[in-house]
Amino acid sequence: MNIILMGPPGAGKGTQAKMLVKEIGVPHISTGDMFRAAIKQGSELGMKAKAVIDGGQLVPDKLTIAIVRERLAESDCEPGFLLDGFPRTIPQADALNEILAGLHRSLDAAVNIEVANDVLIPRMTGRRICRQCGASYHIQFNPPQQALRCDLCGGELYQRSDDSEKTVASRLAVYEQQTNPLVAYYLHRGLLKTINGNQNLQEVFADICRSLNGSKGQ
Repeated sequence: MNIILMGPPGAGKGTQAKMLVKEIGVPHISTGDMFRAAIKQGSELGMKAKAVIDGGQLVPDKLTIAIVRERLAESDCEPGFLLDGFPRTIPQADALNEILAGLHRSLDAAVNIEVANDVLIPRMTGRRICRQCGASYHIQFNPPQQALRCDLCGGELYQRSDDSEKTVASRLAVYEQQTNPLVAYYLHRGLLKTINGNQNLQEVFADICRSLNGSKGQ
């Protein structure tokens, strides 16, 4: 199956993706991973991406699309893929259609994990990181044994600047602005699978699997 996974920051896409790729036997492909792999391989596209990233710039659509095209043409994607972080815009969605058409394939489903902001904000602002070893905790879901101290090394725990409530609210607003048109885009094409992400991890996973089984039967 050829699937894209959508959802706001903090929706648990990474966790669901790990479970899904084991379930359906396709590679999990994220834009971040693609850039890192292309740079590590020293490919022409990878070097172009590195120059842009090192310069502190956002990677332009043209380059992102080229790297996605290169990655989806690899042999491990022949049984399908789970694409995470792309597309983010309508032009990128159109480009993905063109890439798949060139490979004589099509998208099977766009899975969108929806989570209310009043659930997301506590999830994201509750994260704490150890200054010494980098271990991650959550003050609600995975608290340290001793307040503000790492269980592993005793280091001080802190909140990253991008986990502050103001920054999180801004990130969610940007995500909604970017993604709402994509939701309508895939709904219009009959590919959208809306998942209630306010449930626990296993319930979300079960709903995703049920929605994808329905897609197989179409």
